[in-house]
Amino acid sequence: MKIPRRSLFALPLTLLLTGLPPTLAQAAEVFRVSAIPDESPTELQRKFKPLGEHLERKLGMKVEFIPVTDYAASVEALVNKKVDMVWFGGFTFVQARIRSNDGVEPLVQRVEDEQFKSVFITPVGSGIEKLEDLKGKSVAFGSPSSTSGHLMPRSYLLEAKVDPDRDLRVSFSGAHDATALAVAGGRVAAGALNISVWEKMVAEKRVDTSKVRVFYTTPPYYDYNWTVRKDMDPALRAKLLDAFVSLDPARPGDKQILDLQRATRFIPTKASNYASIETAARSAGLLK
Repeated sequence: MKIPRRSLFALPLTLLLTGLPPTLAQAAEVFRVSAIPDESPTELQRKFKPLGEHLERKLGMKVEFIPVTDYAASVEALVNKKVDMVWFGGFTFVQARIRSNDGVEPLVQRVEDEQFKSVFITPVGSGIEKLEDLKGKSVAFGSPSSTSGHLMPRSYLLEAKVDPDRDLRVSFSGAHDATALAVAGGRVAAGALNISVWEKMVAEKRVDTSKVRVFYTTPPYYDYNWTVRKDMDPALRAKLLDAFVSLDPARPGDKQILDLQRATRFIPTKASNYASIETAARSAGLLK
């Protein structure tokens, strides 16, 4: 029996989709992704575009990048199901896990995130040679919720008997690249940022190492990961995991994606890897 043409427009979209091949039905869905704003919005979009296209091919559905204004907004977006996956630092993952009552889990991390580091930088000729020399000085961090731009640098300052709240004049730039530029511009005496952004800015000649130098590099710690909610459909989760771990630097297209993510490979990860981050956050008074 023929359905009158005008009746088709009255049918629910979900009913119409049931008659489509699976790949077309899936394409009508949208997989929403966000990231902590640890770099400028344009840089985050540039880095994500090829990865987003790769995920679309692997998942068989549209992938959309949703920018957020600050670190806290990225946590709330995932917890409140506004997005499906977020690029978190170790500390923001811990915050999301607590905020969601253990309702989120890290899916993958870069190989580099097993041994991540932060650097402290200062202008050449500042006379600052060690963490203790920062007492009384102006120091820039990234976001208050940044693992590599605040939490871990703060943790190592406290180990060196330097209390940021008492001994330093602290400011927050909002992002790693902004911290480096604040130091380079002479607006602060020193700054802390993640080593990956520092190395990228040096390579791109956005900072001049004849004018700004690293004076302290932290010991390694676990950091970034892609986090999803635990209620994600298991089949979708399996596809997503495969989309990341199957990226192969020997294939030119994959290498472009990995290079933009500053990764050699993606590997599976687990929540227990970030237990030391939670411990450091509680010791630093950043988690109650």
